[in-house]
Amino acid sequence: MSIFNILPGYVRTPPGLERVILRRMPRAFAIGTVALGLPSLTVRLAQWIAGGDEWAVLVSAIDICALSVFFLYWQICLFLTLSAFIVMVMKGPAYVADAYPLQDAETPGRPGPDD
Repeated sequence: MSIFNILPGYVRTPPGLERVILRRMPRAFAIGTVALGLPSLTVRLAQWIAGGDEWAVLVSAIDICALSVFFLYWQICLFLTLSAFIVMVMKGPAYVADAYPLQDAETPGRPGPDD
């Protein structure tokens, strides 16, 4: 006896866009994170080359913007990954639970002393 019984007559749904999203998401996450960090790194490099403290305000402002865009991008990636995973699971095989006979299947019973 198996714990999970696959529903008889189930036709497996072919994979769609969710598999493409799940396959490409690690690369998109890494490339997007690096691309969003480039402005911050560029300004820090310019500050290091030019020297001086007049860049401090610009560096701080760009770092704050970069962090906020990082977190937004990471949340979007997480949302897309979870959504694609849910669709993939929902397209998976259908399972049916073991049936058990009901005592009052056709007619309602009277409440007992424990009810």
